[in-house]
Amino acid sequence: MKTFTKSPFSKLGLNIIGLCLVVFSMGVSISYGATNIDLHTVWDAVLHFNPENQSHQVIQELRIPRALSAVLVGAFLAVSGAVMQGMTRNPLASPSIMGVTDGAAFALVIMMAFFPSVSSGGLTLGSFIGAGVAVTLVFLVGSFSSSGLTPVKLALAGVAIGTLLRSLSSVISLHFQLEKDIGFWLAGGLDGANWGSVQLLVMIGIFGMLIALSISKSITVLSLGDDLSTGLGQNNTMIKIMGIISVLLLTGVAVSIAGSVGFIGLIIPHITRFIIGTDYRWIIPTTAVFGSLLLVNADLIARMINAPFETPVGAITSIIGVPFFLYLARGSGGDKK
Repeated sequence: MKTFTKSPFSKLGLNIIGLCLVVFSMGVSISYGATNIDLHTVWDAVLHFNPENQSHQVIQELRIPRALSAVLVGAFLAVSGAVMQGMTRNPLASPSIMGVTDGAAFALVIMMAFFPSVSSGGLTLGSFIGAGVAVTLVFLVGSFSSSGLTPVKLALAGVAIGTLLRSLSSVISLHFQLEKDIGFWLAGGLDGANWGSVQLLVMIGIFGMLIALSISKSITVLSLGDDLSTGLGQNNTMIKIMGIISVLLLTGVAVSIAGSVGFIGLIIPHITRFIIGTDYRWIIPTTAVFGSLLLVNADLIARMINAPFETPVGAITSIIGVPFFLYLARGSGGDKK
């Protein structure tokens, strides 16, 4: 694959530039809202917080945790997609396409409908279980074909299972009159993010990120093929189990906070590989940076389109992701194994 960035120094420089853009985008996101606040006030609220200043309170209690949540959710979903694509050698794999986010969202609906007093920790646990069940169903359905799994068949199974789970979520929410509560989770959004959300994302997501980074070199070998990686003495089964755990942790906690935000895990890994190549030791951290950058700006756009009302951020990422998915599906050659 032809790449624009080859040397480690240029890859490191790209990540540093990306992080600077993330910080700048966070500043813009924090300053924009129902009431615009200039960047100087944002900076002053961070360094010299005054609890009697209403603008400082808005920044500290609402806008900073929302921006941080966007950074973490974007990073987690992007890394999940990168890990899935590397393990399955499937260019169409991502948490949204493979039904993982819909499975997690469906579990959240079940918990809110039948266990309304459940804690945030219970909701997060439910999202992990739902994500795991969705992955299992997708691989089972995709394996029914006599020719086995192919990238497009796996993606189609994911879309089918995801659509089914999304429909069931809608039916349950209507029956239990949870439309307003569930609508947020199904559409995807960050308007409910707070410091508790940030804490939960950090506590759980850090483990998923550490697992992904620890197996990044093995995923690079695995992406070359099972036979070759086995010949090199790699335990592919263990690597795949660790990769699935990483995906479930990252996707589960992201969906429990932001709902069903799609296509970040599909778009970002492809852009990253195009720029820096196929070494997952660089792909994992770079997708985290690019995913954060995408979601922070998507959240900003969602607030700007129909201000002062908010457009679901999942709609913004879908507008970008659907054409990208169709392009990849068209070029993947459907029947290739």
